[in-house]
Amino acid sequence: MSTVESVGSASSSRRAVLVVLAGALILSAAMGIRQTFGLYLDPFALERGVPVGMLALAIALHNLVWGLTQPFVGAVADRYGAAPVVAAGAVAYAAGLGVAAITSSGVVLVLGMGLLVGLGMSGTTFGVVLTAIGRSASPEKRSLAMGLAGAGGSLGQVALVPITQMGIEGWGLAASLSALAILMLVVVPLGLLLDRRDQATTAVEELRTPPLGDILAQAVRHPGYRLLTIGFFTCGFQLAFIATYLPGYLSLCHMPIGLGATALALIGLFNMIGSWACGWLGGRFRQQYVLGWLYLVRGVAIAAFFLLPKNDLSVVLFAAVMGLTWLGTVPLTSGWVAKVFGTGHLGTLFGVCFLSHQIGSFLGAWLGGFVYELTGSYNIIWGLTAASGAIAALLHFPIKDLSPNPPVPVRL
Repeated sequence: MSTVESVGSASSSRRAVLVVLAGALILSAAMGIRQTFGLYLDPFALERGVPVGMLALAIALHNLVWGLTQPFVGAVADRYGAAPVVAAGAVAYAAGLGVAAITSSGVVLVLGMGLLVGLGMSGTTFGVVLTAIGRSASPEKRSLAMGLAGAGGSLGQVALVPITQMGIEGWGLAASLSALAILMLVVVPLGLLLDRRDQATTAVEELRTPPLGDILAQAVRHPGYRLLTIGFFTCGFQLAFIATYLPGYLSLCHMPIGLGATALALIGLFNMIGSWACGWLGGRFRQQYVLGWLYLVRGVAIAAFFLLPKNDLSVVLFAAVMGLTWLGTVPLTSGWVAKVFGTGHLGTLFGVCFLSHQIGSFLGAWLGGFVYELTGSYNIIWGLTAASGAIAALLHFPIKDLSPNPPVPVRL
C-alpha cells in the first residue's frame, strides 16, 4: 500500500470513529431519557392526579408518532444530512419534556410527551444516527460499527435511569424533567459529526443508487423485506411494554422499592454487551438468522420470568437476558437493509421498516395500561409478549438476503 493510500485509510478510520462516538452520545441521551418514562407513572398519578392510562397513552403516542414520521425524517436526512435533522429533533424532544414538566393536564401531557417527544425521537435515534454510521463504515465493518454505537448508546440508559430515580425523589417531578430537557439540548452540535464521511465514497454511492421510487418499489416486492418489517413489530411491542410497565409490575409482585429502576438500568448495562455482540455476529453470520435466534431467546426469557416465582435473583437474571437481546435487533435489521438495498436510501427504507416497530411499541405501551385498568393485572400482555417472540423467530429464519440491485463497476 502506498503512503497516500495509508494516509487516506487512516483518515477514513478516524472519521468513522468520530461518527460512531457522536452517534453513541446522541443515542445515549435520546434512548436513555426515553427509558426513564416508566419511572414517572406513579409520580404523575400521585402528585398531579394524571391517570396511569393517560401517561401510558402519551408514551404510546410518542412511539406511534416516532414511527409514522421516521420514513420522512429519514428521507430528509438521506438528502440533506444528519446535522439539521438531529438539531431539530433534539429541540422538539426538549420542548416535549419541558411541557411535561409544567403541566397537570392529561391532554397537554399527551401533546408534550406524546407528539413532541415522538417527533424528537425520529430525528435523534436509529433512523438518522445509525444510517449515518452505516454510510461512514465500510461494508465489512458496517454491522459492527452500528453495534458499537448501539452499545455506547446504552450508557445513557445505565446512567440516566438511576439518576432520574434519585432526581424524582430528591428534586421532584418538574425539576427532574427539566434537567432531562437541558441534557437533550446538549446533543445538538453532535449532529455535525455524523456527516463526516469520505467524499469519494459518497460520490460512488450516489452513482450506484437507484431513484427513491424504484428502491421503494423493489423493497415492497422483496419477500425478505416484508418479513423483516412484520417481525420488527414484535421488537417494538416487547420493549415498549417491558420498559413502561416492569417497575409497576414488580411493585404489584411486592418486590422492593427501586428494584424496577435497577432492572431497567441492568437492561441498559447488558444491552451494551448485547448490541456489540449482535453487531459482531451480524458481520460474520447472516443477520436474519441471528435475529431469529435473538427473538426466540427473548420470548423464552419472558415466558420463564412471567411463569416462575419472583425474587431479586430472577429479576436480575431476566434483566440481564433482556439486555443482551434488547436493541441488538436494530444494527441487525438496518444492516440487512443496507446489505440488500445499499446505503443511498437507508434512512428511508429503515424508516419504513421502523414504522412497523413503532406500531408494535404503541400497542405495547397503550395495551399494558388499558388491560391493567380493565383487569387489574398485566397477565394477558405478558402472555402475548412471550408468544410474539416465537412468531417473530419463525418469520426471520426463512428470510433471504439477495439484492435486487447486484453491484456494477463504476468509473470516476
